[in-house]
Formats: sequence, C-alpha cells, structure tokens
Amino acid sequence: MKTHFREIMIYYNPESSADRRTVAFAQTITAHVKTYEFSKSPSTGTSWQQIIAALNIHPKELLNKAHPYYQQFIRGREFDDEGWLNVLKYNPELIKAPIAVRGNRAILCNTPTDIYKLTI
Repeated sequence: MKTHFREIMIYYNPESSADRRTVAFAQTITAHVKTYEFSKSPSTGTSWQQIIAALNIHPKELLNKAHPYYQQFIRGREFDDEGWLNVLKYNPELIKAPIAVRGNRAILCNTPTDIYKLTI
C-alpha cells in the first residue's frame, strides 16, 4: 500500500486519546493526513497483507494480548498467514496501536511521537 511521499495514512482507534494524539502529531508533519478507523478499514485481506509487509512484522505483534477477546479465543493458538489476516480483518479492536503509512513505509505507533519515524 503505497502513498504519496507527502501523505500520511493512519489507521487508528478514535476512542483512544493516545491514538488521537498520534493523528495530531502527524498533522504537524504534513497537511495531507488521511485517517481511517480500525473498525472501518482496511477491510480486505490484501490490504492487510500490504500493511504487514510494509511493517515487516508478524501479524500477532499488532495484537493487544491483554484484550479479553484475545485472552478467551486467540491466546495459545497458532494460525497460518491467512488465519492471522482474518483475525486482523474481523477483529480490528484487537490492534494495540495506530498504524501509519507514508510512501512505501509503515510503522506501528506505540507512542504518539513514533509518527516522527516516518520523517527519517
């Protein structure tokens, strides 16, 4: 999922104050910020594949392991690549932090200031 070098796309939870701060920091980097709620997008496995590839991490690393749903249904289970993509696609509330994409780079913003890593 490639974006224009001036544009930042952020997938986030708008109910989280830390996620909203990440969006605010992104707006200090560029005026071209597009935000997408986790619950609304990306909705396809292909989109998630591209994001995971750009992040260069295992899909399990995106998940909040303290979430009750994770504890009840996912903890201790192993999935193939398609299975992990389905977990992300159908349970976006499990994602622990905003995901920012700029150009062909993506980062998981564990803290709001992690967004600045996209400027390096």
